[in-house]
Amino acid sequence: MYQEIAVPEIPAVPERMNWFLESRFGLSFHWGLYSISGRGEWVRSAEQLSEAQYEHYFQTFSPAHGWAERWAELALSAGAHYCILTARHHDGFCLWDSKLTNFTSTRAPACGRDLIHEYTSAMRQAGLRVGLYYSLVDWHHPDCPAYGDRQHPLRHKPESRERDLKCNWAEYVTCFHGQIKELLTRYGKIDLLVLDFSYWHYSGATWRAVELLEMVRRLQPGIIVNDRLGNGALKECPPPGYAGDYDQTEQNIPRAPVTNAQGIGIPWEAWFTLNNSWGYCPNDLQYKTARDVVHSLVNTVSKNGNLLVNVSPDARGNIPGQATAILAETGRWLRTQAESIRGCGAAGLDKPEWGRWTRRGNVLYAHLLNPVIGHINLPGLRARVKNARVLATGCEATICDYWNPGVQTFDQPEDIFLALGKPTSWTHPMPDSIDTVVRMELTDESEYEELIRQYQKDFAQAISRVPLP
Repeated sequence: MYQEIAVPEIPAVPERMNWFLESRFGLSFHWGLYSISGRGEWVRSAEQLSEAQYEHYFQTFSPAHGWAERWAELALSAGAHYCILTARHHDGFCLWDSKLTNFTSTRAPACGRDLIHEYTSAMRQAGLRVGLYYSLVDWHHPDCPAYGDRQHPLRHKPESRERDLKCNWAEYVTCFHGQIKELLTRYGKIDLLVLDFSYWHYSGATWRAVELLEMVRRLQPGIIVNDRLGNGALKECPPPGYAGDYDQTEQNIPRAPVTNAQGIGIPWEAWFTLNNSWGYCPNDLQYKTARDVVHSLVNTVSKNGNLLVNVSPDARGNIPGQATAILAETGRWLRTQAESIRGCGAAGLDKPEWGRWTRRGNVLYAHLLNPVIGHINLPGLRARVKNARVLATGCEATICDYWNPGVQTFDQPEDIFLALGKPTSWTHPMPDSIDTVVRMELTDESEYEELIRQYQKDFAQAISRVPLP
């Protein structure tokens, strides 16, 4: 009997989210003073560097010209639709001309430029969605407590006790609210804001989070904001007033679509490094392959998620050659297979043994990630698929019964099979070594009934030709 295939859709989202859910793939860039060290964006915390020790990076930070245009070209070649840049990371260094601190790129002696202006201009010119990252934490600001903190570089210094007595938390919060206001009023439309991050009691009201988010929405009504003003705020029912628009995992793809406390789906994004480091680390050569990136992208989309891949430029703004090559290969795959990613989501079907499903409307996409011998089982889809086409070649694929009717029958009565060529019993080569995608249009109820009759007729004819023993 015909039944609709239930799709675990996310409930209606604000219109501002539409482009995000359509694009499914973006790039982020961790870049700042820490890039000079070549030891990652947490170098000041990890090595507990003093202000004086970190000052050398401020004095010598000198980005090359044209970096932003090269990044935009990289994003386009990778098939990304949006980009994120660390406007301010935990070290407090600002890549724009903030009036609320002297610790900025415009005041760095060897730089003297507004890098956020260069970035937003280049991305917008390339037609990419513009995103900014901003750390709620600032190790440089005198009003940010240090002693005993989770990560402050001065957390173990005895003199930090006396330092912290002079801290004025209200002044600090007012300062970072003001800096976010600068970012949202000077550079035109900002599509996405990534705030990072809440921990311990530094969450929600401590950040004056409701007030902050109200300001963000007022200044940029169409902006999308991640959910890090609190810990899992978007998953609460009902969510607090400072909950963002989407959840964000790091270095992890959940086993199932992300839901709130009532089991209702919410938008989410998996954020991964291309090697193992967020900030520039030339000794970290453990790069993921283009195959890894594509498979992760397919995995996230199959669970209603986005994939954000982080790239680590050097201090001059150069992207490592290995990263460029991997992303270019990813882009080549997307150029022929993008329709199985853009605007797609969960299919409402169990995960198959050969790969993943994605779906858009009445079109299913079978992502053949693992080699298959013989024809390919499509569990529960008998008479549900009316045609099939291989995206990489444009060639027709065959929907068929088990190849040896009347002699053997596999697997389940409601299953059907897919073959990439004929004879259907052969093992045909996968035309795309990264991920061969087969586009399959679903039947409606009348088409389903007609196909059931056709399969019954075909089976009767097939067994009539089998000689009696």
